[in-house]
Amino acid sequence: MARGGQGLARVAVVVRAGAAPLWWLGALAAGIGVLVPGLTGRRIGVLAGAALFVVATAVVASARRGRYTALAGSATRAGKHDVLQDRAVTVRNWRRGHRWWLLLAFLAALGSAFAVPAAAGLLMAGCGAGLWLKSAWIGRREQDGDALLWVRVDWLARTGGRPAGRAVRTYRSTGVAAGDAAPGGARRRTAAPV
Repeated sequence: MARGGQGLARVAVVVRAGAAPLWWLGALAAGIGVLVPGLTGRRIGVLAGAALFVVATAVVASARRGRYTALAGSATRAGKHDVLQDRAVTVRNWRRGHRWWLLLAFLAALGSAFAVPAAAGLLMAGCGAGLWLKSAWIGRREQDGDALLWVRVDWLARTGGRPAGRAVRTYRSTGVAAGDAAPGGARRRTAAPV
């Protein structure tokens, strides 16, 4: 790393990294769970799961928005020696750090289908949908402010997550053409204008 520089990861990419695995593992667990009659029956399980999906989506999407807003408001400009982490590296770090939690959550969702079919799987999927909505919200803030938000890699948790955690003191910002991810953390569809 260059003298005085920091490794920076995109905030929206860190948030979005868990969305796909939670969504797909949750959908798979719910689909398998529907095949099991369960103690409550399929109808009650699916209705309970739908309610949990809506609640989880809303809670995850809105959690800690004040903290994200405060950190974004105090963002400082990234220096020329700062190293911007690739989107793929950020996603890989998050998924490696959380792989056992994802596996345990998936197995728990499958096991709970014997009591309440599909409910826990839909809860997982709702958490994934909430992360997508939160990353989209961050992307809108980035577009409105015409600046991408970054967090120091060494301030993230050991699992590669928590971009608004207690250790994070401020964000860095760059122009919207920096990095290889669009506002909101998705892959860039086309080359960014320079």
